[in-house]
Amino acid sequence: MKTEHWTHKTHLFRADEYICPACGAGSDRPYKKCPSCGAALGVAKYDSSWVEEAEGLSALMDNDW
Repeated sequence: MKTEHWTHKTHLFRADEYICPACGAGSDRPYKKCPSCGAALGVAKYDSSWVEEAEGLSALMDNDW
């Protein structure tokens, strides 16, 4: 049986969060079991969506990186 992994999301102005792939619940750290649905999960996989947040902020402020 293949183990699913937490999705590690980094944000610019908020604390990091971990998303359960089974139920979509967020957590402050990667537990061995999801506190919401009880799914057994492995280590976190990194999600680089913070880059999109930075690009959006840059466009909003009209700054070039």
